[in-house]
Amino acid sequence: MPQKLTEHRYPLHVHISALFTLLLLLAGIVLGLFNYQQTSKIILSSSDKLFEKISDEVETDLRDTYVPIHHLLNLLALNGTNQQLDTSERLVRLLPPLAQALHDNPKLASLYLGYDDGDFFMVRPLHSDALKKAFDAPPNAAYQVWSIERDNHAQAQSQTLLYDADLKLIARRQSPQERFDPRGRPWFYTALESEGTITTSPYVFFSSGAVGTTLALAAGEDAVVAADLTLDDLSATLARHKVTPSTEVVLYQPDGNAVAYPDTTKLVQQIDGTPRLGAVRDLSAPLAALAGLKASDDLQTSLELADRRWVVSQKRFRQGGPEGLYLAILAPEDELLIDAYRIRWQGAVLTLAILLLCIPIGWLLSRVLVKPLKALVEEAKAIRSFDFTHPAPGRSPVLEVDLLAVAMARMKETIARFHEIAASLSSEYRFEPLLRRVLSETIGISEASGGLIYLCDSQTGRLEPQELFIAERKQDLAEHGIHAHVIDDPTLPDWLRQPATGGKSTVQSIGFDQAGALQPLLRTLESPRVHLVCTGLHNRLGATIGVLVLLHCDTGEDANPTILKPERIAFIEAISGVAALCIESQRLLEKQKQLLDAFIQLIAGAIDAKSPYTGGHCQRVPEITMMLARAAAASDAPAFRDYNPSDEEWEALHIAAWLHDCGKVTTPEYVVDKATKLETLTDRIHEIRTRFEVLKRDAWITYWKAIAGGADESSQARLRNELLTTLDEEFAFIARCNLGGEAMAENDLERLKVIASRTWSRTLDNRLGVSWEEAQRMERESAPTLPVEEPLLADRPDHLMERPPTELIPPDNPWGFKLQVPAYKFNRGELYNLSIGRGTLTDEERYIINHHIVQTILMLNHLPFPPHLQNVAEIAGGHHEKLDGTGYPKRLRRDEMSLPARMMAIADIFEALTAVDRPYKKGKTLSEALNIMTGMCKGAHIDPDLFGLFVRSGIYLDYARRFLLPEQIDNVDHQAVLATAGLDSANG
Repeated sequence: MPQKLTEHRYPLHVHISALFTLLLLLAGIVLGLFNYQQTSKIILSSSDKLFEKISDEVETDLRDTYVPIHHLLNLLALNGTNQQLDTSERLVRLLPPLAQALHDNPKLASLYLGYDDGDFFMVRPLHSDALKKAFDAPPNAAYQVWSIERDNHAQAQSQTLLYDADLKLIARRQSPQERFDPRGRPWFYTALESEGTITTSPYVFFSSGAVGTTLALAAGEDAVVAADLTLDDLSATLARHKVTPSTEVVLYQPDGNAVAYPDTTKLVQQIDGTPRLGAVRDLSAPLAALAGLKASDDLQTSLELADRRWVVSQKRFRQGGPEGLYLAILAPEDELLIDAYRIRWQGAVLTLAILLLCIPIGWLLSRVLVKPLKALVEEAKAIRSFDFTHPAPGRSPVLEVDLLAVAMARMKETIARFHEIAASLSSEYRFEPLLRRVLSETIGISEASGGLIYLCDSQTGRLEPQELFIAERKQDLAEHGIHAHVIDDPTLPDWLRQPATGGKSTVQSIGFDQAGALQPLLRTLESPRVHLVCTGLHNRLGATIGVLVLLHCDTGEDANPTILKPERIAFIEAISGVAALCIESQRLLEKQKQLLDAFIQLIAGAIDAKSPYTGGHCQRVPEITMMLARAAAASDAPAFRDYNPSDEEWEALHIAAWLHDCGKVTTPEYVVDKATKLETLTDRIHEIRTRFEVLKRDAWITYWKAIAGGADESSQARLRNELLTTLDEEFAFIARCNLGGEAMAENDLERLKVIASRTWSRTLDNRLGVSWEEAQRMERESAPTLPVEEPLLADRPDHLMERPPTELIPPDNPWGFKLQVPAYKFNRGELYNLSIGRGTLTDEERYIINHHIVQTILMLNHLPFPPHLQNVAEIAGGHHEKLDGTGYPKRLRRDEMSLPARMMAIADIFEALTAVDRPYKKGKTLSEALNIMTGMCKGAHIDPDLFGLFVRSGIYLDYARRFLLPEQIDNVDHQAVLATAGLDSANG
């Protein structure tokens, strides 16, 4: 089964344009992404190099900061550091070189010496007003000297001296409570213990609040020269190297404290009133994320923070403290790639511009290319609608489309021809004409000179020739030496054997010398050589049902005849497939009709055999019906002028005639065969006779009792004989009434009642030994006390048998039945049955017999007849209707009955009147039967036009000669019969 198409479909030019657009867009996107990725790589690579450059500059700055100080300390250590000098001597010897060193190294916060006896000498430059204010120095102060001397008693004498830029003393201040001792500072004892210069970890200078570090070097064994180095310039250096506005640059210690940061306000924090270096994680969120990374000397990575990607670079410097320092640079990737974003956007705009320019061009080109395809689509739609007159499309510059157009044209021609032939074969419903049509069509499409068709006989297995066509004329098979073949015969030609046994089609050329039995065929074709194309005819199951042989004269003019081309052979095989299906369908249909007809006749025969009272009725009525129908079809009378039944209507009439009494299978035989009024399964007259015998015995008993009692013998004998005579006469009367041969007069009914009132004595329980059903009916009245006197003829309650609700026919029944349904199914009352006015049937029993036509209609309506047989029930069920509407079961009038149904009524009546195989009556002679039917015609019981046709055409006589006894065929004055019926004898 084909899949259902989706709802939305678009033209090919839309697909081409969309594809073209998508390709351009895809190319633009790919190029843009490629450029973006490459640019991003270049920028990121440049960023890495930039980060490396920044690291180098910071490292150089650190080196430039620390190395001079190292040299300075070495020079100072080599200079005199005699601890025996006092303050004045030290001022003379140390102040000028130290001041000059501080002047040459602006990054130095101070230079100082510590001695192992506790003396301390420091020179601090006052570069800023903040320092001057912090030390309460005058504005012109340039240097601060802090000197501590201890005497032999370890008492410290501390003083602060302020000098201007020319080293002229400005002020001197004493500090008597000095508690500072250099020997307790880490830089002092660490330097003494070290061989070279030591550097402390950066910290916040207490005096200035600046961030710096201390460098110290042992000067001999009893002194240490040291310098406080500020790192403020490093923060400025970092601020100069911010790659992007949001770039974070920090120089920090391994413990996580920042040493240099562009925003110096965040670098120092007050903790419990003491200035401390700020932690890196407190400077910014990105640096806090950096603090969470695993420590590493050199690091190149990236991290996600607040939906923003950051590029991270970290490098460790060996200088700046005991464990060195770390430089970290964090730059947001989006700011680094801003140029890449700009290039990507420019590429997108350029791609869009090119796309907008190319879309209309692609649209126009696709329309040009698709136009031939549209024409092919329209042609395909026409072919799908079996419209083969649609004009062919033009040629296309596209090779594939042009080839498709040529193939479409050839396909249309092939389908048109195939459809025409298939329709032609399917329209033929007769077998013999179908075979001729198959040969005619296949010969025409193959341009053959003739054709031959074989069919397989399913019973004998022989391949029987059916038709031979040469030069568009049917030929005699025997004259051309064509005969039947046994498929297993070794002499069967190979060209015939292969397709006959289910093989492929065969193609063979046969000359006159090789033709053998087919030489007469070549003579008729007037050709010394023929080409044979043989293809098998296969049914739906693949079984071979025949062989089609096509003949083509070899004139020698055409080296490749059309019939031998592979495409033409394939076409012939396709047509032969359709032909095989049509042939098989016709054969199957014919078999089914034969089976149905045999089954119908079987049912009719079974109904007739069911009862001798119907005899061959079901078999003879169809004969009369068909004879009357054929006469009506051949008549030119106005009443029958429009009656021209088709084959389907003949079939429907045939089936209806044979099944017109099929409902009798439901009618009990003892009702149909009821010969006396008291008969059921047995004749109950014998029970009545027994009662009379009992009464006669009672008369004798009464007589002998009277004699024994002393009564007069002669008088008792007279009474006895009178009673016996009366009983004999009464029984004889009842027996005569039981026969039902005469109509019951009113006095006869009165006499029956009188006889019925006579009683007899019953001493046995009549409920013993009866069936369960009869016992249930007897429960309707209480059991009498035995012995009991009962009427001689009784209508008891147990004689009444109720009708099941399922047998009731409602007035609004869908079949239109209008039967008067008796209240009881059976009434076995003895007096009731003997009182039947005419015949032997009660109203209940007559309804049962009449009900057979209801069953006929119901049974036929239940059968799945095809459409052309849908009126079978109407025809078969109308033969008991009367034209005046008094018939049964629907009380139809003449205009409500079809002509075939009225034919059936006449056939049924005539057969019933003349039947000689009914045990209950003698068959009427022709004249008697026609006279009775004349009365029915006048009484509007049967159709007068059909009755007139029945008489005038002599149908009654033709039927009589076939089915009646000779003594029944008497002279009939048909003119008198027609006149009595009120019909014109000259009509027809």
